[in-house]
Amino acid sequence: MAEQQPYRVLLYYLFTHIENPEEVTQEHLDFCKDLGLRGRILIAEEGINGTVSGTIEQTDAYMEAMKNDPRFKDIVFKIEESAEHAFKKMHVRYRSELVTLRMDEEEYVDPRERTAEHLTPKEFYEEMQRDDVVILDTRNTYEYDLGHFRGAVRPDIEAFRELPEWIENNKDMLEGKRVLTYCTGGIRCEKFTGWMQESGIENVAQLEGGIISYGQDEEVEGRLWDGQCYVFDQRISVPVNQVEHVVVGRDHFTGEPCERYVNCANPECDTQILASEESEYKYMRACCHDCRVHPRNRYIAAHELSNEEVERRLQVIEKEKQNEPVNT
Repeated sequence: MAEQQPYRVLLYYLFTHIENPEEVTQEHLDFCKDLGLRGRILIAEEGINGTVSGTIEQTDAYMEAMKNDPRFKDIVFKIEESAEHAFKKMHVRYRSELVTLRMDEEEYVDPRERTAEHLTPKEFYEEMQRDDVVILDTRNTYEYDLGHFRGAVRPDIEAFRELPEWIENNKDMLEGKRVLTYCTGGIRCEKFTGWMQESGIENVAQLEGGIISYGQDEEVEGRLWDGQCYVFDQRISVPVNQVEHVVVGRDHFTGEPCERYVNCANPECDTQILASEESEYKYMRACCHDCRVHPRNRYIAAHELSNEEVERRLQVIEKEKQNEPVNT
């Protein structure tokens, strides 16, 4: 039996009415800091959405306090073990929405009133193997590119609020099918699938507890998941499939298998790209030429590269593009 790790990461959300959410935000921040937690929590009138890390004692105290609060007693915590904190600081912020769709009031569907049926990991696993299903990833492209369910559709979106338009433009792919939706922890599907049903795509279901719960299920063991699951903390990614590991990520520069995300060194770009350590060195952690020569390139500054060294690396890249021999 594996030794228990000293820290935990808690992932959770709950759609529930919160009176005076801005006031609650400050109170909750003070409470989390007193416990010694770190993480990121959003509070809105429609509920709470958070990921926090702490010791076993700290996370136990947090979960007990939340369960004893009538507003949050129905929260289901997804618990992951960790060797260390997953965050550097503690942030609790007020938002108008827990996950941003920015729909008009007439379009908005309250997830407390309507949402698609929930499937357990086993049910989701079984339904994925049906002939009449479309598996729909509701996350962003960079999340999908690191890992996804086998055969899942990749919406070309960079933000959750772009998903309704994508659905409208691709209804012919979904109509008449059994649509299985999934996301990291479940909140995006919880909020979005009611709108899907209202828009005419009625045969929709969602993965209960999201990818994280699916990977923890002792019966399914993460089967039919390829790659890693992107997470919004210092870990960047976590494993899901306990049976086999298929790498689906591809290095931004070489196209080789890769599961290592870095941020473009140009602070005005900051795009997340998959890159090996070798590619990061060679391309100075910049997604394109303009970012490599940007005057505020953070990689160049952090490694104190001289102008001569930068120029040498640029020449290597250019000559390789032209298939010329490289003199180093």
